[in-house]
Amino acid sequence: MKLVFATQNKNKVNEIRAILGDNFELLTLSEINCNEEVPETQDTIEGNASQKSFYIYEKYNVNCFADDTGLEIDHLGGAPGVYSARYSGEPQDYQRNIDKVLTNMQDATNRKAQFKTVISLIINGHETLFEGIIEGEITTGRQGTNGFGYDPIFRPRGYEQTFGEMDAKIKNLISHRAIATQKLINYLLSLQQ
Repeated sequence: MKLVFATQNKNKVNEIRAILGDNFELLTLSEINCNEEVPETQDTIEGNASQKSFYIYEKYNVNCFADDTGLEIDHLGGAPGVYSARYSGEPQDYQRNIDKVLTNMQDATNRKAQFKTVISLIINGHETLFEGIIEGEITTGRQGTNGFGYDPIFRPRGYEQTFGEMDAKIKNLISHRAIATQKLINYLLSLQQ
């Protein structure tokens, strides 16, 4: 089955390709000649995922999926949440975003946080949503250089390492994106039976 992943983020494409394996042919936006910025102007993670996938489906008439992810931190009232990518302003810069989180968390005793991914899949105009959540905590400083985004300051519950210290194979088994993607794969496989 051919599916378009509605993102310009090469890190996300590589992560999803690794998780999907050979079951599906994953096309990028550039492979369908979509080079414009896909809108994500909603105020929820679910809303952004939906907006992106419907935009691609309606404009290019292809089965597709889009995801949106947010880091939700208890001490910050759920922030940065839906604004995770641009938490420190434009242009988006994950080093500045991490700096802002660490500054805002300096005196925090409650360091609980969770990563949440929502995937919106559209097949023949019908939308299905899949959610993945992994709980953990924010570290007091950067640890590791693997992954991307907030990975160096997020330690998943039950693990000694941050996502930034983890081998990609382990992260791709346990992450919020892996959980949502596994639900997506199970659903897609059920359609093929």
